Amino acid sequence: MHIAWIGKKSPFCGNVTYGREVTNSLLDRGHQVSFLHFAQEEQEEADDQNPFGCQEVSLPCLYKSQVYTIPSPKASKLLTRSLKQLRPDIVHASLTLSPLDFVLPEICEELNIPLVATFHPPFDGKRRNLKSGTQLFTYQLYAPFLANYHRVIVFSQLQRNFLVRLGVPPEKLAVIPNGVDIQKYAPGPSNFKLQLNAERLFVYQGRIATEKNVEAMLKAWKRSNLGDSCKLAIVGNGPLCASLMPFYGEEYGIIWVGFVADEQRRIDILRAADVFILPSLLEGLSLSLLEAMACGVACVATDAGADGEVLEDGAGVVLTTHRVTPQLCTLLPLFRDHQEWTTLLGQKARKRVLERYTLSGNITQLEKLYAEVLKGQPLQLSRRRA
Repeated sequence: MHIAWIGKKSPFCGNVTYGREVTNSLLDRGHQVSFLHFAQEEQEEADDQNPFGCQEVSLPCLYKSQVYTIPSPKASKLLTRSLKQLRPDIVHASLTLSPLDFVLPEICEELNIPLVATFHPPFDGKRRNLKSGTQLFTYQLYAPFLANYHRVIVFSQLQRNFLVRLGVPPEKLAVIPNGVDIQKYAPGPSNFKLQLNAERLFVYQGRIATEKNVEAMLKAWKRSNLGDSCKLAIVGNGPLCASLMPFYGEEYGIIWVGFVADEQRRIDILRAADVFILPSLLEGLSLSLLEAMACGVACVATDAGADGEVLEDGAGVVLTTHRVTPQLCTLLPLFRDHQEWTTLLGQKARKRVLERYTLSGNITQLEKLYAEVLKGQPLQLSRRRA
């Protein structure tokens, strides 16, 4: 099967990781993949490195960020011409919050190519947070257009129900969760904790941005005063780094690791961790959380997006997004003092990933979806299948 994948190659974010992992897995299973991605002209040369291992086409854009993309006026014509030349069996768009998302169904209809999308935006299904108003608008804006795709992949039943309430036909929606390569992301040796001179290591990995609610975690850490033997590693960067770092530094046992591009290094950090913390106000389905779980780390996360669904029934500790700081103030000393508890939580987290969130299972479901779209058959996918 020849799949034309439309997505992002940079800047680094969950969409980029999703595209890399899925397209490489499809290639490993013998499919042909063409990768169409957005690039500003001055970045095209820098983007020539090809971690995706497949044929690439650059679509011109005026601006792109981790959140949204503004294509150039000629992007639509170039996309149409490229798809005519590539003649794929199916197009899969990992939606980049771009105006092109809304015209892509017309382009594929004109070319008579089936079209599948993955819809990534985070959300707060309970609408508890001010920030969620913006995300609700995104969902409301997209809902009428998602019906124009042959199938739309979402990551959780909660997200599917949310879109159905906004008017997306249920038969258009397929729940295929994020998946983790359980061979790469697995418990194993690491010297990272030794490098930090830590007996107990807590890790946050992700963007340092408002919706990630990192400061609530930092406040709890500072107030808890866990002692010199405990360290909190902050892995990632973002717009709030400069304002937070001066107030939460190494004197409190907080280590700002920064963005880590090397995947093996990120795996080593997770393997060294005793506890992974995700205090987000908004999420989709956090790939970082799944990676930590796959590495056998005890995980605590808010119930934003589908993260609470991932940790339900004892696979981790679930917080509400309201008053995260006092909840963590209660939990952090318990995580410090009860190693047997964190070990057990880590084992349960790994088991949950093996049951529901393997990359192999993800790709099998995706192949089935492609086949059913090509045959025009009704969708019959199980969200629990691994």
